[in-house]
Amino acid sequence: MGNQLKTAMLLGLLTFLIIWVGGLAGGQMGLVIAFLFALGMNLFSYWFSDKIILKMYKAREVTEQDAPELYTTVQKLASSANLPMPKVYVIASDSPNAFATGRNPRHAAVAVTQGILTMLNRQELEGVLAHELAHIHNRDILIGTIAAVLAGAITFIASMARWTAVFGGLGSDDDEGGSGLELLVLAIFAPLAAMIIQLAISRSREFLADATGARFAGTPSGLAQALQKLDYASKRKPLKANPSTAHMFIVKPFAGKALMGLFSTHPAIEKRIEKLHQISPL
Repeated sequence: MGNQLKTAMLLGLLTFLIIWVGGLAGGQMGLVIAFLFALGMNLFSYWFSDKIILKMYKAREVTEQDAPELYTTVQKLASSANLPMPKVYVIASDSPNAFATGRNPRHAAVAVTQGILTMLNRQELEGVLAHELAHIHNRDILIGTIAAVLAGAITFIASMARWTAVFGGLGSDDDEGGSGLELLVLAIFAPLAAMIIQLAISRSREFLADATGARFAGTPSGLAQALQKLDYASKRKPLKANPSTAHMFIVKPFAGKALMGLFSTHPAIEKRIEKLHQISPL
């Protein structure tokens, strides 16, 4: 129930941002258009956001015949976690990473890059896959997936607001549309606000998924070793990822460090590993 409430609050906050952007960009007309757009985005995101994310990364669904070790490992962990078998996808990228998506455990998917399959040993891969299944078990995959789609939409609208400011705005003064300065401020603030919302839902759930995944795998050591490798390798071979989806991956897909860690979608790898080492093997 907690995550259902979080999902509703997330949709509400992001919807408010979309409508606010529309009102500033186009006055009353913009407000109406933005409301209809937000309503459509919410419905579309709930049903199709997972497909959007998978298509964005050109993920290919695999069967047991295509990738026997990967598939059987997911199958074993899903059985251990008492979860329905999710669909399994592979992304053709050398950058090692993984994510889970879907609207509920019955409609879930786990995606891994080719790079992670090449780099990790069996125990480490189990740790990563158990972490992703933990996201499914904890019912937070819908939150992360919807956040990715709506944050991307807000960034797109904010970009339109910037161009609207340059060309004089869509609404007249009578419509109470925003001034050029307001729209320029908005173009900067809206993506930042969307990112802050992403951060609020992302960091704590990573620690929880690490702990839950360690329980599914039977040991925290595989995931701890995997995180160490992934942190190093993902910086050397960053994934060409859309910033709005960064919070979905097991490790931050970009190279470089965010200012003081404040604007990172993930907790520090060192802190995650430290917490995993505090868990006794099961």
